[in-house]
Amino acid sequence: MEVMILNVNDAWQLEFEDGTVMNTNTSEHIKEAAQVISQYADVIAVRAFPTLKDKKKDESEYVLNSFVKYASVPVINMESATSHPLQALTDAITISELTTKRKPKVVLSWAPHPKALPQAVPNSFVEMMQLLEVDFCITHPKDYELNPEITKHSQINYNQEEALKDADFVYVKNWSSYKEYGQILSQDDNWRMTKAKLGNAKFMHCLPVRRNVVVEDAVLDSNQSIVMQQANNRTFAAQVVLKQLVENLNK
Repeated sequence: MEVMILNVNDAWQLEFEDGTVMNTNTSEHIKEAAQVISQYADVIAVRAFPTLKDKKKDESEYVLNSFVKYASVPVINMESATSHPLQALTDAITISELTTKRKPKVVLSWAPHPKALPQAVPNSFVEMMQLLEVDFCITHPKDYELNPEITKHSQINYNQEEALKDADFVYVKNWSSYKEYGQILSQDDNWRMTKAKLGNAKFMHCLPVRRNVVVEDAVLDSNQSIVMQQANNRTFAAQVVLKQLVENLNK
């Protein structure tokens, strides 16, 4: 493969709205940009983050969907405003490789963080766990519920220590409030992952991670941490998606 990387925000501002008079800071419309980039590549991979201010706009996935609409080649989601499917595939591979049980207990636990973070990673992790044969539970402080259309029937427990009991895999991730969209409602240090709370479970995180904020050193530096294997599986998750896309292009 030959890879070209284009940071659109550093190069120029793209326009996504129809009918806009482009006499301010935008210099090219997505209609032309997506078609031009399609002529340079067999696959376009897009990474676009949310505003965390306008829920309706973020959930429209206007950046990703605009590329899908106007590009003439396949588009891969490398993390969008509301989802991170490649990370979720990575996580599924990791759990499948390392589980010793037919139906392991997997817990997604919220953790404190000084910045407001998107719901993309937890959203996709929840959706992936719903597809796997696992005993799945989400634990977080009250008012940190994710989009109920995503969590659906998944078990939610506001008591972290109770949720973690007998867990085989613990995935720790911060996200900002969905209800009070993009807001930080809690920075409670009691939700930090510790060796004592982890028990015998394997520790997962998508990285990068803030040490001694999200998780203590004793966890990350222990043999229960599988974040390096998890990170390496990002390679294989991307490979399998690209392989299938390219094979379909050549049919």
